Amino acid sequence: MQNKQMLKQLQQMQAKMAQMNEELGQKSVEGTSGGGAVRVTVNGHQQVIAVQIEPDTTDDAELLADMVMAACNDALDKSRAIANQQMGSLLPSGLPPGMF
Repeated sequence: MQNKQMLKQLQQMQAKMAQMNEELGQKSVEGTSGGGAVRVTVNGHQQVIAVQIEPDTTDDAELLADMVMAACNDALDKSRAIANQQMGSLLPSGLPPGMF
């Protein structure tokens, strides 16, 4: 009897996780660098979905590459934070943070 209840709880958790995963894909965050000259948008699945670079940002290709990388990392950090927060709400209390 207890096994059936446990199985039912696991199935409910799995359904909630699938729903949250779908919701994460619909969320997006923006990372910036160079005072906003470079903006990168990432969805909740840590996929880059847009890159915007202001015209006349720089003629230095190496500097531009560094700014794009910094904006990507900023956006990815924000996206991971959202995913951790959302998925962490499913976990029982007492488990260490950042498990995802």
